[in-house]
Amino acid sequence: MCYNKEAASRQQKSVKEGISMKFVSLVFSPTGGTQKAAGALTAGWQGPAQQLDLTRMDFDGSAAGLTAGDLALIAVPSFAGRVPALAAQRLAGVRGNGACCAVLAVYGNRAYEDTLAELYDLAVQCGFRVIAGVSAVAEHSIMHCYAAGRPDARDRAELQAFGRRILEKARRGDTAAPQLPGNRPYKQAGAAAMVPAAGAACTGCGFCAEKCPAGAIPREAPAVTDAARCIYCMRCVSICPQHARHTDAEKAALLARKLQPVCQTPKTNELFL
Repeated sequence: MCYNKEAASRQQKSVKEGISMKFVSLVFSPTGGTQKAAGALTAGWQGPAQQLDLTRMDFDGSAAGLTAGDLALIAVPSFAGRVPALAAQRLAGVRGNGACCAVLAVYGNRAYEDTLAELYDLAVQCGFRVIAGVSAVAEHSIMHCYAAGRPDARDRAELQAFGRRILEKARRGDTAAPQLPGNRPYKQAGAAAMVPAAGAACTGCGFCAEKCPAGAIPREAPAVTDAARCIYCMRCVSICPQHARHTDAEKAALLARKLQPVCQTPKTNELFL
């Protein structure tokens, strides 16, 4: 573990002395679903959270400025049961410095498998003290028929309540690690290749190239996608002002049918303390 009893003692002392606790939210959310879940959870904290966007190509982990008396949230979508590799790479530059942390895995109503376990390990490697884990359901980023509209009002209220319980645990100075589901070693990474392509409606505005987390769309030729760099996150599809970018419709339909048995029954959000 990267934290120790001395760090825990400093956090407990800051609570007793009324020292202000800073809140930080580190989120990888290409299409917005993870950000919605993260925002609902941190709404349960007593004050605004500093927002650090892990999808940015120029993400600077040193901007967190965390101390042992602070509370952070690290939130990622589950990509085929794992933490997105790009998010893991960017998290490696963050220094937790003994801050308490909750980890949040957001998934499209199929399964999050080893995502929480892997995210816990990454957070500990960064020097966080993980005190809570949360799984939350959000609308699937490719097959929007699954978990459509989630997180909805009921989800948001539940996640806010989770946030309050996490804050209470942090303010008690309780740094006990939660028991999180998942396997070690993690499942093999990999998902069905779903590289979006630009259609005839593309105007070459370059907005997708500017916002692509992986830098897979050249600014000088935004109608092109570098398949080797694309992470299938669907940000370009979701933000295109002309609705000109799409995945292969036939392949998406086949995948939707394949996942129907495991996706059609609504899943619940979970809190692990």
